[in-house]
Amino acid sequence: MKKPLEKVFEMSVEETEKRSLHDSPDEMESSEDSVELKQPHKGVYLLPNLFTTAALFSGFYSIIAGMNGNFTHAAVAIFISMVFDGLDGRVARMTRTQSAFGAQYDSLADMVSFGLAPALVAFTWALAPLGKVGWIAAFIYAVGAALRLARFNTMIGLEDKRYFTGLPSPAAAAIVAGVIWAANDSGIAGASLAEIMALLVPIVGLLMVSNVKYRSFKDLDVKGRVPFVVLLIAVLAFVIAALEPAIVLMGLFCLYGLWGLMGRVSAKFR
Repeated sequence: MKKPLEKVFEMSVEETEKRSLHDSPDEMESSEDSVELKQPHKGVYLLPNLFTTAALFSGFYSIIAGMNGNFTHAAVAIFISMVFDGLDGRVARMTRTQSAFGAQYDSLADMVSFGLAPALVAFTWALAPLGKVGWIAAFIYAVGAALRLARFNTMIGLEDKRYFTGLPSPAAAAIVAGVIWAANDSGIAGASLAEIMALLVPIVGLLMVSNVKYRSFKDLDVKGRVPFVVLLIAVLAFVIAALEPAIVLMGLFCLYGLWGLMGRVSAKFR
């Protein structure tokens, strides 16, 4: 008795062709079903992606404003982008319209708004006179933001939601934009702060890829009851922020950036 493999080789070409033509449709369908291909969704969710587009537009406008020398507008646009960036995720969760496309689109928009825009505005405002040192400092910030966003995407669902590993890119952008906004409003030229910005910008970029833990405040309960004095303090904070928004925002985000470092240092001495 010959083996099945030998029988196949002994069959003539005509026999093999006839056999393939007489295969049942069920057998053909089962072979096609064995390889399942996931079809991509043909549409995208409109509402959350509109907020992401608004954040991207603000970041792009910041770059254009910086190129034209409107540094106050450029810094304010970065803060506006932060507002839209915070809204798109919340809107997606509230309306249950989260998607893989939205997550990737949000990351690309963040790279423009919180990676490229602060680096280019800082370079145009203060770092350009330093030549190679200036653009290298700006590049360190930009690549830090890119690595920070890539690491964040790969660690979704793996790290503690109460903390960020590394300085979040919106907070890093707010530090750079806050310094530019406050200095520009005070009449301080960027060239006079070139050396300071040459240190600040790359340090902030390195903090984004560090292992320093920063509170995310995602566990903050805003629905519960609080003492009446807390409401008064919140109102007072809004009033102060309205009087000097540039200085207040710069101070808050600089303190946030230092808070993680101080927590890391204090943990070593415990």
